[in-house]
Amino acid sequence: MRKLLHLLGDVRRLALPYFRSEERAVALGLLGAVVALELAWVYATVLLNEWNVAFYNAIQDKDLAAFRTQLLVFCAIAAGAIVVAVYQIYLKQWLVIRWRRWLTQRYLDAWLSDDVHYRLRLKGDVADNPDQRIAEDVQLFVSRTISVGVGLLGATVSLVSFSVILWSLSGSLAVSLFGHEVNIPGYLFFAALLYSAAGTLLAHVIGRPLVRLNFEQQRYEADFRVDLVRVRENGEQIALLDGGPAEERRLSSRFARVWGNFFEIMRAQKRLTWFTAGYNQISNIFPYVVVAPRYFSGGIQLGQLMQTGSAFGSVQGAFSFFVSSYVELAEWASVVQRLTGFERAMAVARAAEPAFASAPGADGALALSGLDVRLPSGAPLMEVDGISLAPGERVLVTGPSGAGKTTLLRAIAGIWPHGSGEIARHAHHRLLVLPQKPYIPSGRLDAALTYPAPPQSIARADLEQVLGAVGLQGLAIRLGEEAQWPHELSLGEQQRLAVARALLQQPDVLLLDEATSGLDEAAEEEVYGLLKARLPEATVISIGHRSTLVPLHDRVLHLHGPEAPRVLRPAGPPVLRSA
Repeated sequence: MRKLLHLLGDVRRLALPYFRSEERAVALGLLGAVVALELAWVYATVLLNEWNVAFYNAIQDKDLAAFRTQLLVFCAIAAGAIVVAVYQIYLKQWLVIRWRRWLTQRYLDAWLSDDVHYRLRLKGDVADNPDQRIAEDVQLFVSRTISVGVGLLGATVSLVSFSVILWSLSGSLAVSLFGHEVNIPGYLFFAALLYSAAGTLLAHVIGRPLVRLNFEQQRYEADFRVDLVRVRENGEQIALLDGGPAEERRLSSRFARVWGNFFEIMRAQKRLTWFTAGYNQISNIFPYVVVAPRYFSGGIQLGQLMQTGSAFGSVQGAFSFFVSSYVELAEWASVVQRLTGFERAMAVARAAEPAFASAPGADGALALSGLDVRLPSGAPLMEVDGISLAPGERVLVTGPSGAGKTTLLRAIAGIWPHGSGEIARHAHHRLLVLPQKPYIPSGRLDAALTYPAPPQSIARADLEQVLGAVGLQGLAIRLGEEAQWPHELSLGEQQRLAVARALLQQPDVLLLDEATSGLDEAAEEEVYGLLKARLPEATVISIGHRSTLVPLHDRVLHLHGPEAPRVLRPAGPPVLRSA
């Protein structure tokens, strides 16, 4: 019961925001219509139950006129039920897609804002496969919540409606107990209650492992799908390394988890189906067995027998809602667990305080004071102090691999959450980072060039001009073309495109993390000359290993390895030292 109440609390927290959102009028209207149609469906089943009396009595009495009349009554009830069924499905689907659209957008905003997606990855993806949780779990949550909620409502209303009918039809059952005769009123109702309660309890005991297994299955499926995407995106590198067999082994290992867990689901469902199939088959005949004594004793006619059997079946079916829906409920519970876990992980990532304090830079300078940059584990990485970079200054950061050069740029960019210290720069400074492997989205080339700004925000002539400036004039005629640009362009071309993006954005602080490594030395010199001519007031910090980069910068800051002593403020030019 405690777990059930916890689950219902999670469902309420996940579901209520939509019905309180800006779409609440439409949402509540659609939900009200779906509920009303469910009630109308229950009413139609009550009418059919009452119709059973007259129809089967007409058959028993061989009354042809009454038989024909009841056929017309049935047609009218059936026509209304068909209309209810069609529009309930239609409006339910409408509610599902609107709710899913709203909830998907809400999760996308939460995941992509404040660099939450990056912070989650740094923490080791405590909420695994966020893409799967947004794409699939949201869809399953919405559809299952509506299905289970409406189904439970229908079962409750049916239970109340048919319990009244069944109680009035069942009469009393005389039972001899310790030499005394005891009359049990409404005995058919209690028989249905006990039968269904026993079935529900057994179904829960047998099917309980399905919640955990469904949770794991969704995770394993997502892991396998993500690895398939990685193989597709890194096909060239895998082919050059002849890594096909290795990838096949790795993917086969991933799929073995999918297969193994699914086999466990199969076995759990088989055990549950043994019970539910037998339970449902017995349910077809059980009400007639219970009410047969009254019929054969002449207490009721055939019509009352059929009505009683139908009412008993409806009450028993309502009581057995959890038995018939257990697999769906298990999947629903696992989806709720995954979404609530995702929300908690995003909330923790967003609530984390910025690692480095911000301060206004003096005269537009970029200053680093008392920086203690750490790894996600908390281990020290480097300490930086007393470094000030003036507007227009070009600085090269060098040092051995693994010393933390890229992490330093992440800290300056404001996305590294581990450490302490102060980074001072002008409040209105625009900062741009060019990594070694640029992010070039698929789609239109002009959108990739102006990313993250929309392509219509910059004149086409300016786009063509800047492509020519970085040596990509051949791409100017393809600005409106859609393609998989990460696969169409070489690394050098992608890096030139990223430089063109920087020229368009005109940042005040430009961080280059081996952003020209794919170019030859002459082309690299041309790019730096272009940046100096087009961005004369921008502070540029570069990471690189080539000695030819030194004359392209005003000064060099060397990051020593961990074997060097911690000297944070040396007498000469500023030196960065790894922790």
